[in-house]
Formats: sequence, C-alpha cells, structure tokens
Amino acid sequence: MMSILAKQNFRGAYHVSPQVNWMNDPNGMVYFEGEYHLFYQHNPFGDTHGPMYWGHVVSKDLITWEERDIALLPDEHGVIFSGSAVVDWENTTGLFPAGPGLVAIFTHHLEIQGSHPIQRQSLAYSMDKGKTWVKYAGNPVLAHETFVDFRDPKVFWHKETNRWVMIIACGQTVCLYHSSNLIDWTLGSEFGDGIGSHDGVWECPDLFPLAIDGDESNTKWVMLVSIGADPAFVEGSRTQYFTGDFDGVVFTPDAASEVVRWVDHGRDNYAGVTWSDIPESDGRRLMISWMSNWHYANQTPTEGFRGAMTIVREMSLELREGIVTLVQKPVAELELIRKPIVALQDATINETSQALQRLELVSYEIQAELSTNYSSGFMIRTGAANGTIVGFDATSCSVYVDRTKSGEIGFHPLFSGIQAAKVVTSTSGESIDLRVFVDSASVEVFANKGQAVITDLIYPDPDAVGISYFTDNANEPLASLSIYELVPDTKDNVN
Repeated sequence: MMSILAKQNFRGAYHVSPQVNWMNDPNGMVYFEGEYHLFYQHNPFGDTHGPMYWGHVVSKDLITWEERDIALLPDEHGVIFSGSAVVDWENTTGLFPAGPGLVAIFTHHLEIQGSHPIQRQSLAYSMDKGKTWVKYAGNPVLAHETFVDFRDPKVFWHKETNRWVMIIACGQTVCLYHSSNLIDWTLGSEFGDGIGSHDGVWECPDLFPLAIDGDESNTKWVMLVSIGADPAFVEGSRTQYFTGDFDGVVFTPDAASEVVRWVDHGRDNYAGVTWSDIPESDGRRLMISWMSNWHYANQTPTEGFRGAMTIVREMSLELREGIVTLVQKPVAELELIRKPIVALQDATINETSQALQRLELVSYEIQAELSTNYSSGFMIRTGAANGTIVGFDATSCSVYVDRTKSGEIGFHPLFSGIQAAKVVTSTSGESIDLRVFVDSASVEVFANKGQAVITDLIYPDPDAVGISYFTDNANEPLASLSIYELVPDTKDNVN
C-alpha cells in the first residue's frame, strides 16, 4: 500500500482523501463512543464520478483517519447518494432494544430507462459502532410524487418538539419533515422560493442552532444550502447560508438573509455539513466539506485517487457591524500537530525575508497580523515557474487568493483565477489576523477571526516549496508572523 501511495502526487498531509479512487460529498458525520465517523460519496471502481457507494473513515482526533470497509452498497433501490447519520439514543426506531445504535438516512437514486431517475429516502442501521450496516427492510421510507430532485437528507433531534426533523433538497427549495421514529415522515414546510441564490440545483442542506457571541440565551438557526455548478456561472458549485428562527416546522429567515451570503469565497468548498451528536461537554458545531468544484472535479491532476475534504472547521455566530454573521475557525486539534518554524514580532521586511528565504515547506500554517493601511501578503508554494499569492488588498479591503500561476491550471478553463472576500473592519488603521493552511494541493485562508474564508485547490510543481512576503509599504514592520509545519502521525491513516 505504501508504494502505491508514494506515487500519488498532490495527496495532502493532513486532509482526508481516499486511499484509491473517487471521493466527493461528506455524508453521515456522527460522533459515537469516542469516534468521529465520516462517510463520503465513493466510486470504488475509478477515479471519476460513477456508481455511488458510501466510503467510511473514522478518527479519534479529527486529524488522523482510519479507512474502514465500504459501509453502504447499491441494491435494488438504486445507488447510494448523500445523507446523514444519528445516534438513536432512546430506541425511537425500535431497532435497538439493547442500547443506542447508529442510523443512517440516505438517498436511494434509481436510474429509469427512458425516464428521469427516482430519488427516495432510506435507512440503514448499525449495532456495532458503525463497523457493519444493515439496510432497513421497509426501505424506502420517504418518497415524493413530483420532485425529480429529492435528496441529501440531513436529520437531527429537535428537543423542543421531541421528535426528529429532516431537511432535504428538493430542486430549487428545501423541505422540512418531522418524525417520531425516523421511519414515518410528515411534511411540515418548504423553504427557498424568492430567497437566496438559485444559480444551480439546491443540494446538501443542513439546519442547526448557534449561540450569538457565545450567549446560549440568544440563539439563531443557521441553514446551509449548497448549489450545483451551472456552466453559465464561473464560480461553479458553492454553499450559501441563511440565518433565522425555526419552530420545529417552519424556518423563518431574518432580514440579513435577504442578501445572498456565502460560507466560503473560494472555488473549492462544497456540500459542507456538520457532525451530529457531538457531546454537550464539547459543545462545538463542527463542519467539513468536499474540497473541489463540479466544474472540474473529474479532471483534477491527481494520480490513483481523486477528491479530498477540507480541514474540519468550528462554526459560530458573531455580531459583526450589527449583522449576525457565520464565522469559521480551524478546529483546535490542528494545533496538536504544529512544529514551530518561524516566530517574528515587529519585523522589518528584510528580517522577514531573511527568515523565509531558506524555508522549503509543503504542509504548513501561517499566522500573521497584517495592517489594513496598505496591501501585503505571502507568495506560497513558490518555485522556478509558479507560485500562489495569498494577500490583503487595502484598496478593496479584501483578502484574496491568486492561483493564476499556481502550477497545473490547464486541465479546465475555469480553474485559473483570483478569489476574494471582503473583510469587515470598523476602524481605519486596524490590523487583521490571517491564518493560512497550505498543503500539497490546497490553500485555506481564514481572515479577520474567521469572518472571511477562501478555500482553493492548487497543483504546484515539485520544486514549489518556497515562501516569501511582500508589501507596498517597506517602511512599516510586520506586526507578527508565525509559521508552523504541520506534521500529523500518518501511521494507519488515509490523510
């Protein structure tokens, strides 16, 4: 196995990717008895999108992942599209008389010759902590007479109404169902007409409450909705979010949701959903996404495998300039694999350049404080012929990633480009914090304490291991800079 993996270029050191073949949307994320389960859309027969199975990896620390056997295989009802998983703590299904177990809720996708496919929702359950799965004998448990696109169920327990809730994508809207037992479902409401982006089909929704500024007495509900790639729109597949209230039946958006808001301003963050059953003692809302874009996902220049996930992010809500804003920060566990390389305070441009010029790094984290008075940033993964720019533009008050010369870019005409995200700053002259996670084939930028996020794939040349700093004000020192090599324990994992 190791000789095969050694030949696979562009595999990240700390990002989840399959040992071989294809990966897309994350599915069925659930925490149970000390393990984070992550399932994913998987074609075990090739490295492009094909007949979908549920692949399966497990972690105890959200950094190193162990690949398990394929969890769900196609059957007479169709192939296995996206879905979610929960712990049935109270045996609401009647399937777990001896104690709690795991239930997966997923879409069966059945191709019909001469007609459109049929998409219905089904169940599978595990009595051995997710090691093996049994399909429910009564599948499918939910169908719709008119929706052609009817998929990606995300299920959660709603305490206030003491029942399960399902949010599911229905073409250009989402529907909200409820159930006492995960088997019998009642339609509660539909959301999406006249609001949000409809530049592509709606997919992979999620719905969850978050405290505002950490105040548990003041919460809003967050709805995530991904939209598929349309050739008419250069951005391709991406994910939007809404904030509002949810009473167990109806989601009511707030005024801020009248404007389209994106979870990520890069090109390569799609189908992100959150883990269920994170213990209350932990309390975090954790999300992971597929790190690709449907415009070019089948053509990215990896070898032997194709597809990877973003780093895990902790989601929160903060009041920014009077608007409740979704904020992301890298999961804290990433700090456990840091190896300090550079630490500077108030360094001149010469001091900074000297500290960086000898570095040769592939997988690392940058932490910096940049002034908003002038433009500055970093050239990462630089070599003789290429490099990627991560910077702050003072004129537009935006962070950006420029991958126009990042390496291999010719495999699709829409891959090359510059992605930017506006940074909300209240006072001229402040600095912003910047965290940049670089790996073999990716860059993830978190700016202004997670208010602006950009995720982009890159495919540098093998010699592109350099890093440099640039600024249009050579007289002002760089307030702070830390660089950490990220070195996970790779024994028996699939990173």
